Amino acid sequence: MSRVAIIGGHGKVALHLSRMLSGAGHQVSSIIRNPDHAADVESAGAQPVVADVTKLSVGELADVVRGHDAVVWSAGAAGSSPEDTYAIDRDAAIRSMDAAKEAGVDRYVMVSYIGARKDHGVSPETGFFHYAEAKAAADEYLRGTDLAWTILGPGALTTDPGIGAIEVSPEPQQDSVAREDVAQVAAAVLSNPGTVGKFIQFNSGETPIAEAVEVV
Repeated sequence: MSRVAIIGGHGKVALHLSRMLSGAGHQVSSIIRNPDHAADVESAGAQPVVADVTKLSVGELADVVRGHDAVVWSAGAAGSSPEDTYAIDRDAAIRSMDAAKEAGVDRYVMVSYIGARKDHGVSPETGFFHYAEAKAAADEYLRGTDLAWTILGPGALTTDPGIGAIEVSPEPQQDSVAREDVAQVAAAVLSNPGTVGKFIQFNSGETPIAEAVEVV
């Protein structure tokens, strides 16, 4: 049994992941900003921890994640202003990495997106540009740490039921994948040390998830 802290614990991927991990006997702490979301988190089998990661220092975040075996970043600004996007998806994410290191939590899983990179090619004229910039900066920072990191790059997220199978490719076509399957990929990599140091880009596919992450 392990203890996992999920930052952004009320998101759909995070709630699926909480159910999966708690159902497998792990202890899950879901870090949320809104106390009104606590009941949803508890119903998913996780312990709610109310904390606004955009306002906490590295030391304060370290106190939140200390004692856990892994941190999963599943938070996001979700189409908010550019300022909020950088505050959450870049700045708070980077502080959480420093906090994990300070707290002695070695394992870190980042939920990013397919095609995330510094030369992402997203036009500054689109609403997605600031998110692409923020994620590129956070992912690049994570790669430069000595944490045992894995970055997940799912395609467009859907609310379809998960099928338990994905397609993994260094350059997969832009497509889609169920949030439930993204959560299952996160659960699979947490228990697979062979995924450390990997950027796993994937969409819905035909390879069972546990098998797919074995060969990345």
